[in-house]
Amino acid sequence: MSEYPAVARRMWRQLEPVHAILYFAPEAFEEAAALGYDTDSRWPSYFAWRTAPLGAAGPELVAATFYSFSPRMIARYVPAIWSTAAPGKVLDARMQAVDRIMTGLTRAAGMSAAQLAEAAGLARQAAENASTAARPLAAANRDLPWPDAPHLALWHAITVLREHRGDGHLAALLTYDLEPCEALVSFAAIGAVPKANFKGRGWTSQEWSAAHDRLAARGWIDPSGRPTDRAREGRDDVERMTDRLAAGPWRALGRSRAERLAQLLNPLLGAVSEAGLLPRHGTSGIGAVKVAYP
Repeated sequence: MSEYPAVARRMWRQLEPVHAILYFAPEAFEEAAALGYDTDSRWPSYFAWRTAPLGAAGPELVAATFYSFSPRMIARYVPAIWSTAAPGKVLDARMQAVDRIMTGLTRAAGMSAAQLAEAAGLARQAAENASTAARPLAAANRDLPWPDAPHLALWHAITVLREHRGDGHLAALLTYDLEPCEALVSFAAIGAVPKANFKGRGWTSQEWSAAHDRLAARGWIDPSGRPTDRAREGRDDVERMTDRLAAGPWRALGRSRAERLAQLLNPLLGAVSEAGLLPRHGTSGIGAVKVAYP
């Protein structure tokens, strides 16, 4: 079996926190507030930052591309976010926020200009080799102009790669016939992420229970409410397929250069951790899901 699905998983653990800092950093909330967004909740700016590459997307498109959020919750914010600021203005403010965030993080990480330029070059090469067929969020981000500054180009490349993997993950969920709420219920059932962490996705208790019952009817959950071997195997299969679909950019980059990128990013990852802005227990299961490869 190819080694690159395992490389893709290791790199995801390196890249995801660097991308996700946008949704939690105070600099991003300051830029969002300057645009006029309500920052008492993180959701208005989250949907604006992440959706803007798609243009003034409506709730159906956002629900389709974000998948695991309740369409009802999305409709609470979309398309209202575009009445506050047009997508172009959101993208400009997003880059200003990233400039401030990444400047602070790379300084805290002690990355030299040469190291930053090298990391940006490697990440961009991987991102430019990511197939965007049937991957709307990856394609929309890669359609944006590449920033000149290395710290911005690095974040942009990481974002393309992150959304490339995420788009592939949705394809894997569909392949294994896991509807949006079922995807969350099954992930919580195997202990990857506590159910409470998914409260922000907007599903009602009735919708959650209905998804639970559908999974039980398929043999994924036993009468006591515990996951079956079928559930664990099914979720492992989803993760393996996600890794396979995410492997292309890393195969193109090559293992040694992927390892070099990981080495360059280690101090940055440490700086993100030290900043303490990301939730200790998120929704990705990044530290909980263990996938073995032969």
